[in-house]
Amino acid sequence: MPFAPLVAVPLAAGLSAVLIVLLKPLLQRYALARPIARSSHSVPTPQGAGIAIVLAILAACGLLASLTPPMPDAMEALVLAHATLILAVVGAVDDIRPLPASLRLGLQTLVVAALVLSVDGRLLPDVPLAAERAFAVLAGVWFVNLTNFMDGLDWMTVSAMVPVTGALMLLGLVGGLPPLPTLVAASLLGALIGFAPFNRPVARLFLGDVGSLPIGLLVAWLLYRLSLQGGLAAAILLPLYYLADATLTLLRRATKGEPVWQAHRSHFYQRATTNGFSVMEVVTRVFLLDVALAILAGATLLWPSPLVTLIAMSAGTALVALVLRQFSTMQRGKAP
Repeated sequence: MPFAPLVAVPLAAGLSAVLIVLLKPLLQRYALARPIARSSHSVPTPQGAGIAIVLAILAACGLLASLTPPMPDAMEALVLAHATLILAVVGAVDDIRPLPASLRLGLQTLVVAALVLSVDGRLLPDVPLAAERAFAVLAGVWFVNLTNFMDGLDWMTVSAMVPVTGALMLLGLVGGLPPLPTLVAASLLGALIGFAPFNRPVARLFLGDVGSLPIGLLVAWLLYRLSLQGGLAAAILLPLYYLADATLTLLRRATKGEPVWQAHRSHFYQRATTNGFSVMEVVTRVFLLDVALAILAGATLLWPSPLVTLIAMSAGTALVALVLRQFSTMQRGKAP
């Protein structure tokens, strides 16, 4: 298993890229995203590349797992695979014919609950098990949706998730994560790398809900597993920008009485493009910020002490706040 994650990255990248090339004519015909008032693109663009990403992840994990000794968490892997496929199907249907928000949320809750129940371990031993798992389900559903919400700009998901999955893979390679999460992180990293050339600004292909929903599920599960390994602070730091942008935007819209379940263009990264930032400037800042957050997360694991955790969390919060402030401020000399 030690070399499986290193093989998974190029294998998943190649599978993802090949599948995208094969599927693109079909997506061009049946899954065309036409620009509307809240869109960040100006020309009709095919969506649904997430199909290739999900298939590449499952194929890479399945092939490499079959070539290694059986893993102790095989049942959890089976539940994870089915949960990923179910959310991919829900996302694919929603991409073509939008589903009611209540139906989407209900299906997501069932899938996340099944996955949480399949995971052994306790995060908060002093809290009743039912309460802990209910909170884990709530957090998982929110992460699935915020990943979907944040996938509204070319390369946004790539720039945010590549540092996160890369950090998780490296952590697993040094023994900080069990073999299954390490392999999944490596496969997701590779699949995103394979997708990246097609989504580079100006994108020729979008991820679609078929990709953003299962990616959100996989990353949420990876962070949950990291938390159970004693890396709660690291699991918060790694996706801190996504958490802050999506959560603050939701709260701001809720306080204004706006329907929070409807699509919009009021996320900080979306406001940045209105405030004079180019798409590349936005995603570059997000990528560099997430690399910095990954380094801070690593520090909390390398030197596990309350002081280091406090310093890392404070520094991470300050960096995220700085980027959010930049995104919400009009650049000098740029017209709105």
